[in-house]
Amino acid sequence: MTSSRPATADWTLHPHRALPAEPGLRDIAVRIYEQTASLPLVCMHGHVEASVFADDEPFADPAQLLIVPDHYVTRMMASQGIPLESLGVPRRDGGPVETDSRKIFRTFCENWHLYRGTPSRYWLEHELVEVFGVTERPSAESADRLYDRISECVADPSFRPRALLDRFNIEIISTTDPASSDLSVHGRIAEDGLGERVVPTFRPDGVLQLERPTWREEIATLAEVSGIDTSSYAGYLDALRERRAAFVAAGARATDHGHLYADTHPMDPADAASLYSRVLGGETPTAAEARAFSAHMLLEMAGMSCEDGLVMQIHPGVLRDHSTQVFERHGQDKGYDIPIGAEYARAVRPMLERHGLDPRFRVILFTIDETVYSRELAPLAGAYPSVRLGAPWWFLDSPDGMRRFRELVTETAGFANMSGFVDDTRAYASIPARHDLARRVDAGYLARLVAEHRLEEDEAIETAVDLAYRLPRLSYPKPVPA
Repeated sequence: MTSSRPATADWTLHPHRALPAEPGLRDIAVRIYEQTASLPLVCMHGHVEASVFADDEPFADPAQLLIVPDHYVTRMMASQGIPLESLGVPRRDGGPVETDSRKIFRTFCENWHLYRGTPSRYWLEHELVEVFGVTERPSAESADRLYDRISECVADPSFRPRALLDRFNIEIISTTDPASSDLSVHGRIAEDGLGERVVPTFRPDGVLQLERPTWREEIATLAEVSGIDTSSYAGYLDALRERRAAFVAAGARATDHGHLYADTHPMDPADAASLYSRVLGGETPTAAEARAFSAHMLLEMAGMSCEDGLVMQIHPGVLRDHSTQVFERHGQDKGYDIPIGAEYARAVRPMLERHGLDPRFRVILFTIDETVYSRELAPLAGAYPSVRLGAPWWFLDSPDGMRRFRELVTETAGFANMSGFVDDTRAYASIPARHDLARRVDAGYLARLVAEHRLEEDEAIETAVDLAYRLPRLSYPKPVPA
């Protein structure tokens, strides 16, 4: 599995990587890409913790920065039988895991070959070469030298989280924060003058999904931070409105909803109130009841978005924590969230019947089910003025996944009905790599349209700038409450 190329050979990245292989197309793509390569990054669907920016502490070490928190990286090694414990992934019970970061990094380098052909390989290469100045590929032989090089970088004040905002040319970045957050961390960020640059996103999943084991605790916390009694359904809705208003005041642009289904069918309000009270009182909801309540609350969230101006983001279709053993041992977000088929046309119809033509409403629909791109999502975005298509995310934010997205949706939805690229990552150092890849893929797609005389080159360049910069800014405007 090892390469015959010497590990100490100078390692550089090809300037035309991920651009079309055919020379004529590549020449056009290069010209288009050159117009977007240095544009600012608009990161409106991110998961970097707000505390990273508030504390502005140096990153611990290469393993803790690049490996341990990144389930894209750890899941590949886990799929080959390498225990998560040996990669330093914490256990919920506080049990022993590998704490020698140098050893963790060696394990990663020894298994570099596993990432061939994956988007993780692309992002990691970009990080190592472009961000940290590494000049040799990861391997068992080079591991310690790479570790030392990256350690030198993260010890430099210019690599602290706030400094990286400038180094990475990030114009604005969102974090993802639960509805029960008191937003005190964002208050610290604002006090230091970054409140317009690092903004929260309202993520209420924990209080909308009755089946969650922590739902009652989340409701209690919601009451505490909102100062509103949530013992009744009416109080619960009022508390949600209060927190949304607090998020808007803190600079939020959007909400974020990770439900299993995109369903937005309403319940009778009296039935919803009864179910809420019964579950709050200790009753266990059936799967059907939990699903119905989640759908009903997505519709309620859409109505509240009309009121307060927050853009609604829905990204369904993921069966979370597929491995109960891994969840019980290590918790959420450890690489065991698996896509399922998603349905949108019927699912979001109640929401769009009620709000789809309302100029105050904006919803961005994401998917990791490619079968619905051309059949459902593109026609929805191509008809309803409130709907935008979110960028490919998770397993689809890959070179071929992005190309397929463009090919499947553009002819029906057009470019203007897309959100532009959003990176959807908690791996801070990978953000520039993800945007760079998207810009290269878009340049390649647009180059083909130019070569086929379907666009003029100046139009292609203007569209590339739209996708990279203008559309994300337009898709996530500052809220203008009704």
